[in-house]
Parts: sequence; structure tokens; C-alpha cells
Amino acid sequence: MAAASSADLPLRILVADDQPDVRRALHLLLKAEGAEVDEAGSSEEVIAFAASRRFDVALLDLNYTRHSTSGREGLDLLRRLRDVDPALSVIAITAWGSVSGAVEAMRIGARDYVEKPWDNDHLLGTLRTHAALTRAQRRSRAAEEPATPARARAPSALIASSPSMASVRELIERIAPSDASVLITGEHGTGKEVVARWIHAASRRSSQPLVTLNAGGLADGVFESECFGHVKGAFTDAKQDRAGCFETANGGTLFLDEIGNMPLGQQAKLLRVLETGELQRVGSSRSIRVDVRVLSATNADLQRAAEEGRFRADLLYRLNTVEVALPALRDRREDVPGLASHFLEEHSLRYQRADLAFSPEALDALLVHDWPGNVRELSHVVERAVLLARGREIDVESLLLRTRVGGGGAAPAPMPLAEAERRLIESALARTEGNVTEAAALLGLSRSALYRRLERIRSG
Repeated sequence: MAAASSADLPLRILVADDQPDVRRALHLLLKAEGAEVDEAGSSEEVIAFAASRRFDVALLDLNYTRHSTSGREGLDLLRRLRDVDPALSVIAITAWGSVSGAVEAMRIGARDYVEKPWDNDHLLGTLRTHAALTRAQRRSRAAEEPATPARARAPSALIASSPSMASVRELIERIAPSDASVLITGEHGTGKEVVARWIHAASRRSSQPLVTLNAGGLADGVFESECFGHVKGAFTDAKQDRAGCFETANGGTLFLDEIGNMPLGQQAKLLRVLETGELQRVGSSRSIRVDVRVLSATNADLQRAAEEGRFRADLLYRLNTVEVALPALRDRREDVPGLASHFLEEHSLRYQRADLAFSPEALDALLVHDWPGNVRELSHVVERAVLLARGREIDVESLLLRTRVGGGGAAPAPMPLAEAERRLIESALARTEGNVTEAAALLGLSRSALYRRLERIRSG
């Protein structure tokens, strides 16, 4: 599990559950992966451990009183734990999980959640991801230098617990500590820049700058100046020496967004610097050596573009030592509750709308929406709902969800929410050949929650 961090130290994990057999099972599983594990059987033990030791991640049960299933104790403990160690990644674990309960836990501060009985591989992957994020944030906070605009912001949470993101997350964990060039692909709004920031934050270069450049939006006249810099007097408006993005990112990471839109002439100049590691500022004959890790992103099919002569094949080989392909949000609906919770917390703070929560009907509406704009659209929908909500609850009307208009073909005909939910459940059951447990996981629901919805559909 240590591969999740740029450091070689074993992960430190706090396991908190009132059931000794659960703690023991988790302890054995994590110990076999090389982690250092401490166990807590009560809320007070959790706080005592967190106050005296530094953990990479806490696996936190939501119920600590016999026969209690509300999760209220765990939510209260979660608030206290955030005060003790704000950087600690907390993963909620409960046998009584539901979409609304998980969203509430993540709204308060949990980074993710898993349900009992857990899947070992899924649990380990979740712990690796969030432990790496904890370490990256602590390195950032411990840096002696004050933050500058050129330095990377703390990355957004990598909420990726769905099956379609499992292999993506594992790949990101494996490549983040290296210096390999990474090509991040996916539709508009899938979170390519978030992944780039996360890779940088979990890399050995995290204390150095992360510089972002819209590589597909530069005119030929300014491309070289933006990328390689210029010296005073190189052209009319060059009133002083200026470093380009490669020099600014020296020792760190350069993120080239929209790389697929870069003209062929600019591609040749970029390739030369990537091959030699050297550049010349505009107007200068002196070569400058740079050490930069390059991450790039596109929504285009660069392989096809290379075959059609619109993108240099040799540049493509330089950029995609590893390709990370992000699925569309409609293919990872299980992540919608966690993402919605993350954006709700973010926008509630921004607009000073504390204590907002989604109604169950609003959560259902978010789950069945097609999300043509992907994660970016979800963020905008939640932001708008925060502004429009009349009370403390965000209802379906506040979401203002609409069917897709334009693009390929006609917009799908609107239908009642109950009918959309029925079709989604039937589709999940068909894909899992009637396995209710697998269908519930596919929908991001607990098995009991899916049974309740099935009963409601049958009785209706």
C-alpha cells in the first residue's frame, strides 16, 4: 500500500468500530498489505488516537451504541475528528448505508464511504487513494515557502469509488509517484484537470510548481513567448525578460490542456523541447535546460488525428507514456452522491448557505440524470441549487434539471421521475442478471435501499 505515497513509509491507518471481530478482520487485511494499524472501539478512543498520533487515513464506523443504526454518533464523531486533524482522510463504513446517509457523512467531511460487507480490493483501493491525498496535503501545509500563484492548489477530492473508475484510480495511484508523461483523455467536464492536480500532488514534485497552459488556445505569435519566454527587446512589447511556462515549471509539472487543438507548427516546436530538455527564449541564442514532467489532456481521439495527419505521431508517443481515460459521469453514476456532496459543501461555503442538504427526491433526480456535461455540469447544477434553495433542503425544483437539447439527435422525451427510476433499476438488474447486491452497487445504493425502491415500484 505504500505505493500510494511518494514516501516509502508504510501507511498509518486508524480502524474505528465497536465490534472487535470487525476491527480484527480489518487489522489482518491491512497488516498483510504492509500498513501500520491502530484499533479504536469507541468515540473517545478515536479522538485520543487522533490527538496523539498522525494517521494517513481513518476507517470510521458510524454506529457505536448497540442496536443503533442511525449513524448519528458517527456523524458527531466525524465533526470532532475534523477539528482534531483537518488533513486526515476519513472513510465512513457502515452496515446500514444509504445514499442519503453517505451524502450526509461526506457533507460533514468524510472523503468516501464503504459498506459492510466490504470488497477487499475496493476497500484497499479507496484507502490507498485517500491516504495519498492526506500525505500530499500535509506536505503542502508543511512547506516553509508561502504559496505563490505558480504553485499547485490543493487538489480536489478524487471521488472515484464506482466500478468504472476502479481501474482508473489504481492506474493513477501507480503512476503518480513516477516522472512518466501522462495523457488524460475524456469528454469535456470529466475532471481531467482535477486528475492532473491530483497526480502532481501525489508525486515527488509536489513541493514544486504545477503550471497549467491552454495549449490549444494560443496564436502562433504568442505561442513561443508563452511556452519558452522572451528577452527584453525581442519584439515591440517585450519591455523586460520573461520566463515561459517551461521555465516556470522547472523542477515541477507542466499541464498542457486541450493538447489536441494545437496546430502542427506549434507541435513541432513543443516536440523539440520535450526531446532535448532544452529551450531558447525568443530573442536569445542561449540554451536553457529544464526538468519538467508533462501531463496533457484532450477530449479528442489523438490516435485517429495522428493517422489523418492532424497530430504528430512522434509527439503523441512523447505525451502518452501512460494514458488515463476518464469515463463519462453517466457511466459512473455511483459517484454522483459523493460528488454532489463535495460540491454542496464547496458552494455552501462560498455562498454562506450552511446546513443545506439534498432531499431524497433530489438525490434520486441527480442519480437518473444523463449528465451530458459530466462532472462540470453537476457542479454547476449544485451551485445553482444552493442559490435557489428556499430553506435548508434542496428539492428537485431547485435543481432545474433539463433534458439535453441539440447535439446528436433529438432530446429524449421527458418522463416522470418514478418512471426514470424504474427504468434505471431494471437496467441495472438486467446488467447484473438479477443479482440485487451487484445491481445495488452499480446504482450506488445499499441492498436494503434497493429493495425498498423495488417494493415501491411493485406496489405502485
